[in-house]
Order: sequence, then C-alpha cells, then structure tokens
Amino acid sequence: MLDLDPPTLLARLLTLVIAFTIHEFSHAWAAVELGDDTPRHMGRLTLNPLAHLDFLGSILLVAYGFGWAKPVQVNPYNFRNGPRLGMALVAAAGPFSNLIMALLAAIPFRLGLLNPSSIFADERLLSPAFFLSEFIYLNLILMFFNLIPIAPLDGSKVLRGLAPSEWDRWLLPLEQWGFFILIGLMFLGVLGWIITPPTFFVYHLLIGS
Repeated sequence: MLDLDPPTLLARLLTLVIAFTIHEFSHAWAAVELGDDTPRHMGRLTLNPLAHLDFLGSILLVAYGFGWAKPVQVNPYNFRNGPRLGMALVAAAGPFSNLIMALLAAIPFRLGLLNPSSIFADERLLSPAFFLSEFIYLNLILMFFNLIPIAPLDGSKVLRGLAPSEWDRWLLPLEQWGFFILIGLMFLGVLGWIITPPTFFVYHLLIGS
C-alpha cells in the first residue's frame, strides 16, 4: 500500500505532520485550559511534531489513510468541571481540530480560487488544489476515525463522558479489548465501511464538487 505516486506521498506526509501535531496539541491545550498541567509537564503543549508523532500510526496514515499519534497523558481528577466531562471535552478537542483544519483548507475551493476539477489536472505535480484536497480528506478521515467509540480512540472517552455512569459496567470491560477490536476491524475492512461514506459526503460538501 506504500506504492503511492510522489505527489500523493508528499501530500500525505505534509498532512501527517500538520494534522497530527495540531490534533494532539489541541488535546494538550484543552487539558491545560481545564486545569490539568500534566501535558505541559510532559512536553506536549507544543507544536513541535517530534513530540507528537507515533511511528506505526504515521506509517498507517500514509499507507492506508488513517492512523494515530502519541496519546496525550492527562490526570482527569485535575479538571475543574469533573473527570468525566473534562475527559470528554479533552477527547473531543482533537477531532474538532481536524474538522476546523478541513474547513479552513476548503475556503479556497468555496471562494472559487481553486477549481475542484483541477485537483488531478497534472498528477505529476503537487498542485495547491491536489494538496488541499488530500489535506481535507485526511483530516476528515482522522476526525471520523477518532470519533469511533472504541478505546483507545477519542470517541470512547467522549461516549463515557456523556453517557450515564451506569453504562460503565459495559464500557469499562470493553476498553481492555479496544485495541484488538480495532485491529480486527481494520484487517476485516470494516473500518473502511464505517469511515469512508461520511468522509466522502463531507469532503464533497466542503469542496463543492
């Protein structure tokens, strides 16, 4: 799957550095704003990509279109608004940052400065239209992927923070199996069925194609 043409590979590498860095920085910033300085002490309140990128997650993003970065460590008991709601807000900050990045990257298309039909006009070159289209697409992939309510993804923390505490009797035991469930879904191709339809819908909605 790493047999990508140079423009696509370069676009994904650039997107990886920008999107993952801002995604994880957003988690750290939200945690600090809510009263927990753990991310600051761990060196995660930074826009330095080296502090956030995960080797395996980065390779998967380039090769398959979805992946992950190093998780930001927090102490939920430091949050001023309580651990459950605080964790939900911190978790939601990452996917929300991906949505904001996709919206900003879509502005040139919506203003008519770039034509969606020119995205693949010259596949030998990394044109602004092609790069921004990949940037939008991958940020949407990261948003929808991370919102899946399976641990250790952000969606599981959002679900636990918003769901009644009685749900913990079912949600907590599932967390220890979450990673294996995700790997299984990935190899079975189920993740693509979950992520691709909403991604394509919002992608075409944003660029106006």
